[in-house]
Amino acid sequence: MNRILWADDEIHLLKPYIIYLQEKGYEVIPVNNGQDAIDVCQEQPFDIVFLDENMPGLSGLEALQEIKALCPTLPVVMITKSEEEHIMEQAIGQKIADYLIKPVNPSQILLCLKKHIHQREIVEEHTNTSYRQEFSDITYMIDTASTMEEWMAIERTLTRWELELENVESAMHDMLRMQREQANNAFAKFVMKNYESWWLNPATRPVMSQDVMKKYVFPLVDEGEKVFFVVIDNFRYDQWKVIQPLLSEWFTVKEEQMYTSILPTATQYARNAIFSGLSPLQIQEMYPHLWIEEDEEESKNNNEEALIQTQLDRFRKRFGYTYYKVNESDFCEKITKQFKGLKTPLNVVVLNFIDMLSHSRTDSKMMRELANDEAAYRSLTLSWFKHSPTAEMFRKIAALGYKVVLTTDHGTTHVDNAVQIIGDKNTNTNLRYKVGKSLNFQSKNCFEITRPKQVGLPCPNVSSSYVFCTGNDFFAYPNNFNYYAQFYRNTFQHGGISLEEMLVPIITLEAK
Repeated sequence: MNRILWADDEIHLLKPYIIYLQEKGYEVIPVNNGQDAIDVCQEQPFDIVFLDENMPGLSGLEALQEIKALCPTLPVVMITKSEEEHIMEQAIGQKIADYLIKPVNPSQILLCLKKHIHQREIVEEHTNTSYRQEFSDITYMIDTASTMEEWMAIERTLTRWELELENVESAMHDMLRMQREQANNAFAKFVMKNYESWWLNPATRPVMSQDVMKKYVFPLVDEGEKVFFVVIDNFRYDQWKVIQPLLSEWFTVKEEQMYTSILPTATQYARNAIFSGLSPLQIQEMYPHLWIEEDEEESKNNNEEALIQTQLDRFRKRFGYTYYKVNESDFCEKITKQFKGLKTPLNVVVLNFIDMLSHSRTDSKMMRELANDEAAYRSLTLSWFKHSPTAEMFRKIAALGYKVVLTTDHGTTHVDNAVQIIGDKNTNTNLRYKVGKSLNFQSKNCFEITRPKQVGLPCPNVSSSYVFCTGNDFFAYPNNFNYYAQFYRNTFQHGGISLEEMLVPIITLEAK
């Protein structure tokens, strides 16, 4: 039974309200002054307090201050005859849960109780019912999807339900997890069926990595806009949705879209394709000094600034640009200070924190505990954005009046099933894709590309092929298979085929 404390110097006049609430199943403790309300709060637990603002002796506002000091999380509803602004501001400043103006009626009181005591269970019931009703519609969407736009709609829908269900106790979690698995399996089949044709007939393909700057960035600069192009490595659509409310303080979302990352969904390929406007094979052939092979020790993304320049040159873009790569918070603060007086029409910023978070989670036991599931992974992303210099960087960009095109090179997916693969010593180390000679694998769910050049990929050797994991699989070698299967199970990886890795956000933000 929920317990209510009601403090009012005319409590005897409220007996009909008290009887009404008792008939609804509530226990009501009445007191007629502020001091008694404080004393009772010290002695007994309550679910909510109704507090008259204008009582003789200790006022409602004074009693409120004492009650919140005793029970900071206890919701207090202020009831008053006054509508004076300063009284409302005082009460709100002391963190009241709600504010009612006399005379109140029983339905107002009941609505207040539902809002502050029963909201969670009402929301939980409504959310469960709504998802249950939409379940068959989502299944139909998955079964009939035949275009990338339809798959993007599915990713948006699944993400919306993941965000809605994560904060409620729900029997629907397992159903939603099963539905995402079903979607990823069907999406992999869609990609395997169409991927080669997208490269053979570019007019039929969706917007992919190499198209991003040409489609979303250059037109803005050509129109005279000042633009920041911000690429957050390893940034998924669900992570965008959790930081969106924070960015809304400074920006209006002008356009929220998705594009399709190329395969492999890895920085060496996808991000270099974004900045060059070319396929990885074209980079290797046209600018061999800027392409780093899989077996080379050099960092695979050391030439991004030079690749941007090649794309500007090819499209005859004569405007100036700046390029910043942020790997540490201190450097983010440093470059933000450089923004003062900035006039360059195009400014490219690469933020690597999410990628570092993903790898740290794999390597660190503590990080695995902190981000033990998708919801916790999103929460860490939100905490990083909120408390790091990144938020200040965006605030400063908005203050300068720049538009922002915010995107990523690829996403990441949760893996928990190891599949065996055998390759020679030069085979790469990524867990979601392999490139090498004579690759031998057991899973029927893998996507093998035996003619890499047909899909814009370099071919290290004449007999080289690429193999990609789908669903929640990851590769492990037969040597120490059980050890590596256990070590990498329940981690976040990228490089393969999944909705989360391939369908990534691209958002245009306008400063408020």
